[in-house]
Amino acid sequence: MSDKVEAGEKPKKKKKGKGLLIKAIGALVLIGAGGGGTFALVQAGMLGHSEGAETKKEKDEPKLIKKGEEDPYAPKGEEKEGEGVAEVEGEGGSKYKTSYYNFTEDFTSNLKNSSSLVQISLACSTRRDGRVLMWLKKHELAIRSEILVVLADTPEEDAFTPEGKVHLQKRMTGAINKVLTQTEGFGGVDEVYFKSFLVQ
Repeated sequence: MSDKVEAGEKPKKKKKGKGLLIKAIGALVLIGAGGGGTFALVQAGMLGHSEGAETKKEKDEPKLIKKGEEDPYAPKGEEKEGEGVAEVEGEGGSKYKTSYYNFTEDFTSNLKNSSSLVQISLACSTRRDGRVLMWLKKHELAIRSEILVVLADTPEEDAFTPEGKVHLQKRMTGAINKVLTQTEGFGGVDEVYFKSFLVQ
């Protein structure tokens, strides 16, 4: 009987050994397939960051334009013959070129919790390429609406102090960039400037 038990036990050990070997091979195959799938997803840009995705995103955003560099998106000037003046950049200050956009009409609004009216004329600046200027013109209606909301939410005391006006400029810059980001995916406006500021 002891021979039968031993004989019966040996085949069981062989089966357990084969079962472990099959499980180990199966696990290695699954790990290899998972690793290969992950590698393929990363290369395709569906998982993680791939170089192609970063390059594409970088190309879609307006670039900073250094002084003296040509802006491929610069708006075409409407100069008459003999009136063109070459633009000269100073050597000091910022190393980037600044372009300005003038809003076509004044902004008029009531101030927050006040019967006073504010009327302002605005311009803004960007150091990015000409696409930002094109977007400002294209979306001026939406930008005007957002600026009027900012003005209507401005306390009267902010309209009379330098600190209040600086705070208002920052809020307007944020409002313009919000519209541009929602419509074009990128803001690009650096500053807002008051050309005139009247409270009645």
